[in-house]
Amino acid sequence: MGLLSRKATCNAHGQDSSYFLGWEEYEKNPYDDIKNPDGIIQMGLAENQLSFDIIESWLAKNPEAANFEREGQSIFRELALFQDYHGLPSFKNAMADFMSENRGNRVSFDPKKLVLTAGATSANETLMFCLADPGDAFLLPTPYYPGFDRDLKWRTGAEIVPIQCTGANGFRITKSALEEAYEQAQKLNLKVKGVLITNPSNPLGTTATRTELNHLIDFVSRKNIHLISDEIYSGTVFTSPGFISVVEVLKEKKLENTDVSKRVHIVYSLSKDLGLPGFRVGVIYSNDDIVVAAATKMSSFGLISSQTQYLLSALLSDKNFTKNYLKENQIRLKNRHTKLVSGLEAAGIECLKSNAGLFCWVDMRHMLRSNTFEAEIELWKKIVYDVKLNISPGSSCHCNEPGWFRVCFANMSEETLKVALNRLKMFVDGPSSTTRSRSEHQRLKSLRKMKVSNWVFRLSFQDREPEER
Repeated sequence: MGLLSRKATCNAHGQDSSYFLGWEEYEKNPYDDIKNPDGIIQMGLAENQLSFDIIESWLAKNPEAANFEREGQSIFRELALFQDYHGLPSFKNAMADFMSENRGNRVSFDPKKLVLTAGATSANETLMFCLADPGDAFLLPTPYYPGFDRDLKWRTGAEIVPIQCTGANGFRITKSALEEAYEQAQKLNLKVKGVLITNPSNPLGTTATRTELNHLIDFVSRKNIHLISDEIYSGTVFTSPGFISVVEVLKEKKLENTDVSKRVHIVYSLSKDLGLPGFRVGVIYSNDDIVVAAATKMSSFGLISSQTQYLLSALLSDKNFTKNYLKENQIRLKNRHTKLVSGLEAAGIECLKSNAGLFCWVDMRHMLRSNTFEAEIELWKKIVYDVKLNISPGSSCHCNEPGWFRVCFANMSEETLKVALNRLKMFVDGPSSTTRSRSEHQRLKSLRKMKVSNWVFRLSFQDREPEER
């Protein structure tokens, strides 16, 4: 082991989170309506599979783009050769226009301020490298996406301090919660470099209000720190209230081209809105020239292929396509969201009222044997191993209230969703409605003896080796 680095041998990746453990169990026994009808249904993966047919239809009508042709001539060799890390101008222009369209053309984006990255994961990590030194902290409102424990901290050495939000006000960000998180960081001797939010929220499925965004901008302005707004779900808003980008609020407050605007950064990708996580397309948008320059250099470690850029520049430049896609995709998301919520209600389970995203924040507090995170994990294991649904427990999202779960609805067929909801209802109705094999029973019994992973309840700062602090 002494021949390997501390990074290679440490356990700071977060892979022991119930969020990832649920995926592992699903992969061992994936549901298939024909080949494995008793398998685990994946409801822990925020993928958008509802509108692939619209993209496939465009590809069929535009074979030149998919065949790497321009005006009837092959450009394969051109795309196959080395491209610098600035990216194809045509793609950056198309991406900037699409981001503006996604926000109702209320704001515009300068392609020269865009940095291309291999997905939003790379974008967020790159921003951490640009804005924070090892041991510096970012404040994140809870609950937050479990992957941030990996994306923001693992390689950068940055720390996360939670902004504790509660169900009493729908998990909204308040002035007092911001100040308390800042004070907590100071008690831990951590230098706060910024705040990071997801808007729309993952896992809540809600959009930030104008009041919250004003609080955030005032806070980072007063503390002289950064604000990162991860807006990868901006095109998934399917009902009112509409989406408000932090860029719009800067414009309203007449803070464009100011020092404050230089400290506000946007992360976006096509993984959620277009359902293309496998294409690995992400962007950073910043008004700080130094950040753009540094992030561009760092992007050489995670580039988007020229072939992908060429194909998507053609797709996004077709305004008829983008207009129709955004509209139709939102309709489909709304319909699927309605089906999940009504199915849960039929089982006596309610959700936080939401208007965006590919998931619901589901309230199962009444199903806990006690108001503890241990009881939450016990219920989660029953749902995974008995009901055979992989959902994400709130503790994996650092929620400070036991009993909340993130349940995804856009990564499966409508028929599969019906099966999942029927399983859950049978489970809620009583033990006589569900069965499990003896092997599953023994496995569940042994797993119940395991303690909840400590990482859920403490800051990574406490987990690091002394040399890494």
